[in-house]
Amino acid sequence: MGSCGTFSVNVKKRDIIAAAMPIQDHWLPMSNLDLLLPPVDVGVFFCYKNSLPLDESVNIVRKSLAEALVPFYPLAGEIVQNNLAEPELLCNNRGVDFIHAHADVELKNINLYNPNESVDKKLVPLNKQGVLTVQVTELMCGGLVIGCAFDHRVVDAYSINMFLTAWAEISHSKPISSLPSFRRSMLNPRRPPVINPFYNKQFFPLSSLPPPQTSVLTNPLISRIYYVEAKDISYLQMQSSFNGNQKRSKLVSFTAFLWKIIAECEDGFKTCKMGVVVDGRKRFDKLSLSNTMSLSMQNYFGNVICIPNGEANSSELKEMPLGLVAEMVNEFVYPAMTEEHFREIIDFVELHRPEPVVGRIYAKLDENDGEAVVVSSGQRFPVNSIDFGWGKPQFGSYHFPWGGQIGFVMPMPSARNNGDWIVYMLLLRKHLDLVETKGMNVFKPLTPSYFNL
Repeated sequence: MGSCGTFSVNVKKRDIIAAAMPIQDHWLPMSNLDLLLPPVDVGVFFCYKNSLPLDESVNIVRKSLAEALVPFYPLAGEIVQNNLAEPELLCNNRGVDFIHAHADVELKNINLYNPNESVDKKLVPLNKQGVLTVQVTELMCGGLVIGCAFDHRVVDAYSINMFLTAWAEISHSKPISSLPSFRRSMLNPRRPPVINPFYNKQFFPLSSLPPPQTSVLTNPLISRIYYVEAKDISYLQMQSSFNGNQKRSKLVSFTAFLWKIIAECEDGFKTCKMGVVVDGRKRFDKLSLSNTMSLSMQNYFGNVICIPNGEANSSELKEMPLGLVAEMVNEFVYPAMTEEHFREIIDFVELHRPEPVVGRIYAKLDENDGEAVVVSSGQRFPVNSIDFGWGKPQFGSYHFPWGGQIGFVMPMPSARNNGDWIVYMLLLRKHLDLVETKGMNVFKPLTPSYFNL
């Protein structure tokens, strides 16, 4: 079937959706892990074949959103600066910007492979003022696209998934399966903070970084969406565990394969950096928390992530077998999967406040500093759970054009529920060219025919 990105979107109505019940104004501080995040937005969108009248569907989304904002009240607030010029959440029920739009395109003709043309600022809105903006877009075929933009300083992917699942549950008048916890004290720094010199090489004060290179504007990152078949994921895992290596996870195997591809770029750089997002909720030792706190940590709403990373010579990466590269990935990811690692990051940020710090993976300190890519697992992405009453999504994906020149890759489960992965990529053009040549047998461009749209 054909696809196009050159369609127009017209706004029918703009509104603000506040929480369905009154919320007393109060301040919610950012944790030290929140303070590591820059002011960027995370987008997510879902495509539906709608079986209800469009007005009825939009009203369901509006009503359930207002109800969902009661337990998830920080999303109805706004971020302001405190007297130290640090961001802080003002929970004032300002409300969520809500956009009702119409696109002159059918679902089967949306070019999902190229979200730069079809999704960015069309189906996923800009988040201009509040913490969250929602857009519901009617399509010519009667279908719907629900797009959201979240401020990353307030939420990580785990938190977004928690909210989306609860929002859908509320639309069916079901009890929320996971009530959020905003207990920031669980991520308080230790007294006194523990100093680990290791983090002096992993983080830098923002003021110490050189100004952005002009190539950021002349050579921007580009978004693409691919699918990877289950058999290819299993094959990568087998190859990564070859020659007697311990069986690697699918994510580690995938990351190693991508790292080797990126290293193929003949651009004169001597090194190539790879980072992997680690969620810390399950890393906190239950012995150090009461049973109540341990339960709350799994429901914690906010950022509990770190990005351990490795750096290797590009020429060596090209020649290494996949299993050895996977071992390198495992070597820098495994130490980060502990409570102590997260506690030390929290302490490091505390020692430098109010000066913002940034992770090494984001920093290009000189012209010989190599390219970098971050992989974030979206395997918990609840695509098949986001049913508002007219059926499950035909497709869902994150959309994260975060700026700069650090690539971002997120594999998610396919809505077909067959073990395939949907892979969102935000990479430099030269890296995408390698993905589509060196990795063409694994990464297939996503087309509407994949979902029989």
